[in-house]
Amino acid sequence: MGEPVTRDSLTGSWDILQRKHGHRHSTDDVLTAYYALCHGPATDASLDLGTGIGTVGLLTLWGLGEHARLWCVEAQDVSFALLRENIALNGLDARVHPTHGDLRTTTFERTFDLVTGSPPYFDTSAGVLPADSQKAHARFELRGTVRDYALAAQRALSDRDEARFVFCFPTPQKARALAAVREADFTAVAHRDVIPREGLPALFSLFACKRGAHDAIEEAPLIVRDASGAHTAELRAVRRRFGFAASEP
Repeated sequence: MGEPVTRDSLTGSWDILQRKHGHRHSTDDVLTAYYALCHGPATDASLDLGTGIGTVGLLTLWGLGEHARLWCVEAQDVSFALLRENIALNGLDARVHPTHGDLRTTTFERTFDLVTGSPPYFDTSAGVLPADSQKAHARFELRGTVRDYALAAQRALSDRDEARFVFCFPTPQKARALAAVREADFTAVAHRDVIPREGLPALFSLFACKRGAHDAIEEAPLIVRDASGAHTAELRAVRRRFGFAASEP
């Protein structure tokens, strides 16, 4: 790609290529996939919206098992190129079906029991856009808002009672996320704040959404690190679910 690219562990057996100075996968990706696996149904096919370099979608695929397949859509050129490389790197060409396109207009010939997404967090007026296009599109709503993600999920999600749309969004903007969910005729039947370190405020929230009007449950916060900076027992359990040894930091 004419620039430094690192090869990092995504799961216990899959790696991911990412630009050293570009947008890189992080805890919110891991926990979005984890929440999808906790609240979504057992399924052999899932869809990831705005998949970027593939992090959430591939993590979800890994957790669904060796017979599952993934559909994903990504518009940003650099991220899509890396997505294709990551599919090939892990020998997943037969199991992953990538589309280079805009999630707001892309349609699929089938529906899915599980749809995931990690929408960009900020309106373009919320700060200075990075000069790097990949970083800008990953962080700012240059091509779709959380509302657009919810509406895309509404088109793609099956009518099965257990079908779920799972995504993450900043906790300070939770009201905006819930409004987008309602507009798409979903209920966030479960949602959970994520606290990066004990004693700090929540950074982002996880949402598991179901079609129609239902009761909603706010789950106890998930704390990533304790006051000493060590991973909590739950975060270590998350890592084990993706194939990492419990002793790894």
